[in-house]
Amino acid sequence: MLEIRNLRAGYGAINVLWDVNLDFAEGQLTTIVGPNGAGKSTLLKAIMGLVPASQGEINLRGASLLGRRTWDMADVGLALIPEGRMIFRDMTVEENLVLGAFPQKQRAAMASNLERMYALFPRLKERRRQLAGSLSGGEAQMVAMARGMMAEPKILLIDEPSLGLAPVIVQEIFSILRQLKQQGVTIVLVEQNTHMALSVADRVYMMRSGRVVLDKPASEIDVAKLHDLYFALES
Repeated sequence: MLEIRNLRAGYGAINVLWDVNLDFAEGQLTTIVGPNGAGKSTLLKAIMGLVPASQGEINLRGASLLGRRTWDMADVGLALIPEGRMIFRDMTVEENLVLGAFPQKQRAAMASNLERMYALFPRLKERRRQLAGSLSGGEAQMVAMARGMMAEPKILLIDEPSLGLAPVIVQEIFSILRQLKQQGVTIVLVEQNTHMALSVADRVYMMRSGRVVLDKPASEIDVAKLHDLYFALES
């Protein structure tokens, strides 16, 4: 569904991604793990057009995404839930969600999608009139996820959803990811918590120093060896 071939990308003169090749299958949850600085977030930004590619291809169903403006990605079915949530703190929960339905073709279904999000995230319905800046970290993450889903994406890119959250909230977030996967949403998940990531993934990629060093089905992953590779104890 989404194919990346020989991708190089970075920030100005600093290249971060080196000849990256990845495939994200439709209806599956693919997780990308790796240490800090591996290039995971840069990869998601490159897919969304936030970081320019200097080489390679990013194709969605055979059509190139290179050169497409970030704000047009929703029109082709891509949505990014960024690291750090980046919600609008001075707006209510519901106003944040409504912004997710800004693309023209999503506006007609805004009311029904709001109800769908409130069914998926019941806590947000209780806080729909509350300012987003007053929410807990876990609730803010739910707002970010629900806002991304309001655009009815075919592919959801999620960057570090468990970052800074209590274990009980992490379990809740990953339970929601399982539900989204069951609903047929294609998910690309960047996650530091390898145990939780493996529990929901169909396929696993590991990145290190801007390169893909592991590509396996989640069912074939040996966690001990994965951690050795993670910390460069095994090449």
